[in-house]
Order: sequence, then C-alpha cells, then structure tokens
Amino acid sequence: MKHSRTTDQVIHKRTIGIIATTAAVVAFLMAGAPAANADGRVSYSGSVPSWATAQNDQGAAPADETVQGEIYLPLRDLKGAENLAKQVSNPSLSGYRRALSPAQWIARFSPSQADYASVLAFLTTAGLTIQGTPDSRQYVVFRGTPQQLGSVFGTSLHAYDYAGHRLVAPSSAPSLPAAIGAKVSGVSIEQSRTLTRPDSIVQGDIGASETPQVSRKAATAPVIQTPCSHYVGEHVVTVPPAYNGQTGYSTYNCGYTPQQLRSAYGLTDLTRRGVNGSGQTVAIIDAYASPSILQDANGLAQQNGEPLLTASSYQQLVPPASQFTDQAACQYPSGWQGEQTLDVESVHSVAPGARILYVGGTDCGGGLDIAMSKILDNKLANIVSNSYGNVGEAVPADVIQGEVDLQLQAAGEGIGLYFSSGDHGDEAAPNEVGHPSPDFPASSPWVTSVGGTSLGIDKNGAIAWETGWGDQLDKIVKNADGTLAYTSALPGALFAGGAGGGVSAVFSAPEYQRGIVPQALSNGYRVSPDVSALADPYTGFQIGIRPIVDDTTLATGDYVNETYGGTSLASPIVAAQIAIVQQATGKTIGFANPTLYAVHRVLPSAFRDVVPQNPPQALVYTSRNSGNSYFITLDQDTSLKTARGYDDVTGLGGVSFSLLSLVAQGRH
Repeated sequence: MKHSRTTDQVIHKRTIGIIATTAAVVAFLMAGAPAANADGRVSYSGSVPSWATAQNDQGAAPADETVQGEIYLPLRDLKGAENLAKQVSNPSLSGYRRALSPAQWIARFSPSQADYASVLAFLTTAGLTIQGTPDSRQYVVFRGTPQQLGSVFGTSLHAYDYAGHRLVAPSSAPSLPAAIGAKVSGVSIEQSRTLTRPDSIVQGDIGASETPQVSRKAATAPVIQTPCSHYVGEHVVTVPPAYNGQTGYSTYNCGYTPQQLRSAYGLTDLTRRGVNGSGQTVAIIDAYASPSILQDANGLAQQNGEPLLTASSYQQLVPPASQFTDQAACQYPSGWQGEQTLDVESVHSVAPGARILYVGGTDCGGGLDIAMSKILDNKLANIVSNSYGNVGEAVPADVIQGEVDLQLQAAGEGIGLYFSSGDHGDEAAPNEVGHPSPDFPASSPWVTSVGGTSLGIDKNGAIAWETGWGDQLDKIVKNADGTLAYTSALPGALFAGGAGGGVSAVFSAPEYQRGIVPQALSNGYRVSPDVSALADPYTGFQIGIRPIVDDTTLATGDYVNETYGGTSLASPIVAAQIAIVQQATGKTIGFANPTLYAVHRVLPSAFRDVVPQNPPQALVYTSRNSGNSYFITLDQDTSLKTARGYDDVTGLGGVSFSLLSLVAQGRH
C-alpha cells in the first residue's frame, strides 16, 4: 500500500487554522494510496497546499517562469523504517545504536531501481529538466514551465497570495497516469518551500522603522548613549523606572567571542586538554554558498587568536553559481550568506578541532533535499545542523511525508539532524501564518528541534542569567521638560524576534515526549523544541563577514564584524557540543531525542532548566540606523511561554557537556 501522507495524521482542532479547503481536509483523513480515477489516472489531493484557495487565487501562473517540482516515491517498508529508527534511537530497545550503513538502508527501504527508472524516464520524456536524483531514489527534483507541468500532471498552475507572497500551486489535485502513479506517493508542483528561510537575525533588525537609511542624513541623536557591553553589566545606563522601579540596566552585548561561548558552556578546560571536537565532522546545510567563507571564518579566528580553518578542517560541496535557482523567491545568495557564515563560525568557535562539511543547495526547496541526500547517502557526517525552516507547517501532506522519509533514513543510519526552531515565535503575526504554529521541519518528531535563549555572560565568563528568547521593545523618548519616558506600557508594542515552537497540528506526540511534555500543552501532539541554546541577537555572537554586494557576480565588500542571533545560532552551538561529547566518550549519539527525554525522566537536574525570572531581565539598545533607543524586555515570546520543566520556548532546557555526556553514554 502506498502512503500519501504522514503516518498517524489526523484532524486536530488546531488544524482548522491551517487546513482551509475540503480537499485538504480529505487528504489529511485519507489512509493508503491515492485511488485511480475513472480516466485511469492517480490523483494526489495531498499535494495541494492549504493556501491554494479561490480566495487567494491571482489567476494563471506567469507563462515565462519555470517552477520547481518534486516527485516522491514511497519507501518499500515505511513501518519497518519507522521501527528501525525507533530501535536505533531508543536506549530501552535491543537495537539501540545498531545503525545501518547507507548501502544497507537503501537496499532495505528505498524504492526499487526499476520503479525509479520508470519515473525518471516519464519525467524526461515529458521534456522536464531534471535537477536532482539522489542515490536513495526517494525523489526526483525537476523544473518546467507552468504549461508543461499542468499538461504532465493534469491540472493548471495558478498564482496565489499567501502571507504576503505570490506563490504558484496547482488549482486542482495533480495526477499521473496509473502506470506511473502506482509507483509515486506524492507530487510537489507548488512553491510553499520557497518560504524556507534562514533562522538568523542580525542585531538591530527590528522592523520597517529600523531599515538602514538610504540617504546620507545622520541618524537622530540618541536620547541615551548606550555603548555595547562585552559582558553583561559592563555598561549600565539609566532609564525611566521599569520593573520594581529599577532604573539601571545593562546595555546590549557587542557580540560574544569564541572564548566567551566556550567558557559559558563549560568547555574551556576541555578545549585546553584537546577535547575540542577532533575526529568528528559537523555537516551544515544551507542554500547557495558564500564566496568568501574561508576568508571570513579565518578573519574572525585570527581576530580572536583562534586556530584557522584549513583544507582538511573545512570542506564544502556546493553547486556552481550558474546552477542557483529561485534566487528571488529564496532571498538570494546574499540573504543566505550570513546564515552560512554564522553556522560555520559558531561551530568552529565552540568546537575548534571539529571538521566542518558545508553542503549548499541550489535553492531553498528541492535543492536542500539534494544537499541532505548527499550527506545521508554517503554518511559524510553523523551530526547535521540545519538552520532553516518553513513558515509554520503549511506544507502539503505529501511533501511532509517525503521529508519525513529522509529523516527516517538519517535516524536509521545513526545520524542526528538538528533543526533550528524558528525566529518568529508562534508565527501568528499577520504577516506570517496568522495562527499559532511551529515551523516544519523542526516540528517533526524525527529531528531534534533547537530553541533559543537569551544569555548573560559575566566578566569572568560564567552564565550570569539565562532566560527564554523573546524580545519585546519599548521606545524611549525625551519629554519637553527633558525627562525620559516609554512610548507605551512595558514591555512595549514592538516584537523583535523570539524562539519558534509550539504544538504541531500534523504530528502525534512521539512516545519519548509522553509523561514529560504536559498533556495540557500537547493535547496528544508533538511539541517543539527539544533543547535550547543562545539565540538572542542582543546577547548574540559576533561574526566576521565580507557581505555580498552583487548577487549576480557574487562580488563582496570589505570585511566587517556583525552581531547575529536567531535559533540559527542555537542549532550549530548544540551540534558543536555534540561533536565534543562524541570525541570525549567515543560514542555516536545519532538521533538524540529518545535518549534526551529518557535522561530527563530519571535525572531532570541534568538539564539547565530555563525558567521565567521575576522581575524579568532587560537590556537597553540604541539603533545605529535610526538613533532610536529601546528598552528590551526579555522572555516575551508571543504566546509561547517558559516554565519550570518542559516548555515550548526552550524545550527540556539548555544543553551542557555533562548532560550530553549522559546522552552519549545512553544513560537512562
């Protein structure tokens, strides 16, 4: 039986906010293979995105554009692949950490070579351009014009307005001739995945009012001088009375150094003893490729007295720029350059001995799948950091299942996938999805979702405080009499970013979360994140970068330092610590979640629980763009709330070497 949707998908009351059409609802309820129509074609209702509605319809898709498509073939034994992933990852089961090699996994679970050849021949004969064919044979990535795709898949492609974007999708369920449809579990000829974005935020990126000034006019003179602090409390400024009448608050952070990160996470002595990730490989996946990454990473390393990356410690598999596609929809190479830079430099800073493998996608959709498969099909690493995500879970069911199949392959091969949980809180803002939703793929039960914290590091390199990442800003102004005031009641009205998370409307609660995630929160569904690390850009990490100034030529400007945050920082921080622990213990952790939660069951004190603080922590920031000064209240993450124990901002809590050592040893 062919499965066209994620296992165990059912309608949840929150799904109403996501599933907008009867066809989509039926797709989520259906079990088994799509049925052949009377005309001998197999229809894929689970391949129509929820936003492709008459209300959003903008008419026929532009004829002069090409659209990326992806066909998914079902695993030969989906239940078997799920059982293997559980066995390999669960410390209570006999198959714990008895992973298969890529060749063994492909031979046992991948679609047959004959079926794959038939599907590939069908697409090629139809005149479509083939972009990617993984060794695992789980999917084919291709491109075609709307007219070509409509003709091949028995539908018409329209443009739709969704979350402020113009996206192309089929106006009715795509279909295939029965002979081919019998071999195919899902079809994607829509652009929901072009919304996949880096989960990074540059310090000062706080909305339209703070966009860089295009004129030569100087920024407004600030009402408060707020020099950045190299450690929390270095510079304390006076503001109008805030929480409990307090008027003195630390300024925002200049950007932590590699030494400060290692010190805060208790890694300094380990690094001195050579326990620094040596012998381990951390793979990083993003779209496109920075033309200056080695120069930039080594510029930052040199600046901080750190070891340089070499040809043996940094390698990359990237497409030539001529193969980059969907650049405008995917935010261009310049939009992903900071992401790659942050990922590479933070891994190297936390685990300076680890080898880094960067694999770049041709785009932010199927290109990321191809990048992932390069790693999985050859087991190029057993730690993979992915600092990107979709906007919520508004991805067709068939596409989600295709992605889950890749995640099952990773787990079965003993590879841990770490995904950033997102940077926009619960995504309910009007310009996002309009209702609370976690981001996929981080919402999947087969990956480790990494949430975010705000982290105060003191002058001795120790953690002074840690709270959930959620920045709410209140502008400080000067009254006519010279006194200072807030423009609105604290904590203010401007949300400037916060960790993603929340309750999935797609995935049932995995067994490992039951009894730990409160039932009142989960209501029987997967909740993310799982763990957390530093993510707040106002307590962020300083990178070195030569920004791309021309996306056509990929020309770069001068080297500059910028301070970054986002769960794109948290995910590589966790991945780097995994590398250090694997070196120290000689164990390969693989998919970590079942062991993480098992450790929490018997030793919750192993986790650094991130709880609300009373009064809340706050910082003061002045924008270099506008000159405006802001009071930033921390731990204000939309509807997501930190709490004692598990919460949907930081998960089980912050990671540490001692905790991950227990995970590596399989303690439970």
